[in-house]
Amino acid sequence: MSAVVAETEGDLPVQPSLRRIREFNVRPKHDLGQNFLIDSNILGVIDRLAGLGPDDVVLEIGGGLGVLSEHLAPLCGHLHVIELDRALVPALEDALSSSPNTTLHVGDAMVFDLAELSPPPTKVVANLPYGIAATVILRTVELLPQVTRWVAMVQREVGERFAASPGEKAYGAPSVIAQLSCEVRVARAISRNVFHPVPNVDSVLITLDRTGPPPADDLRKLVRAAFAHRRKALPRSLATAGYGGNDIRERTRAALGKLGLALDVRAERLSPDQFRALLEELQR
Repeated sequence: MSAVVAETEGDLPVQPSLRRIREFNVRPKHDLGQNFLIDSNILGVIDRLAGLGPDDVVLEIGGGLGVLSEHLAPLCGHLHVIELDRALVPALEDALSSSPNTTLHVGDAMVFDLAELSPPPTKVVANLPYGIAATVILRTVELLPQVTRWVAMVQREVGERFAASPGEKAYGAPSVIAQLSCEVRVARAISRNVFHPVPNVDSVLITLDRTGPPPADDLRKLVRAAFAHRRKALPRSLATAGYGGNDIRERTRAALGKLGLALDVRAERLSPDQFRALLEELQR
């Protein structure tokens, strides 16, 4: 038995997640991707990466049992916590009970009106459920332009995809869309053993630092269409995806030529800035 699990105070574990699992009779739900953080040593790593101060408004998505929530609250001006599972509300209320600068929102972060959060978040810090991690990060990049930094615990594959460079196997639409407005870095590998239940994959902490405004909708559409058939040459991929009309292959080849790129280049070879330049050429 690990030291984290073994530490108890009376009949309840000292570690907050384990104590609340017992106290509130919580059963992790596999369909919601619930893997609760039980190693509190990771919390210090997270807050150092976040660089929180009294002027920061933090958004945490997937509050779970509140172990990260109660650690973040004293470090920032305000903390918003979004949690989908109503069964976790008593545990989260317990975690936030001594922090008046917090707001608990019970809802689905995939459809939640993030723009209506008040005060508006300046940073996103979260241990994200694996199933929604990539989508919810991109959603916050798009809908919360005032956010300057993200620190997110995600599946290792997702983190590597976000940080991948052109030409790498993991490089794809999420890489480009994130890097069009953020600098992305894999900050630290995280063992699967810091979670309960133990997932069948390892995790990483990633950071995103805002470098510009969110990419416009037409640019995101181009990027997604470009990678829709990533083994095909870019002009053919766009045409096969139904992007840009009947003459898109010819127009794309002409645009690539003007940019000094090979006419049969694949999407995975273009940098985020080159995608931006390609759209400008296609719109001329």
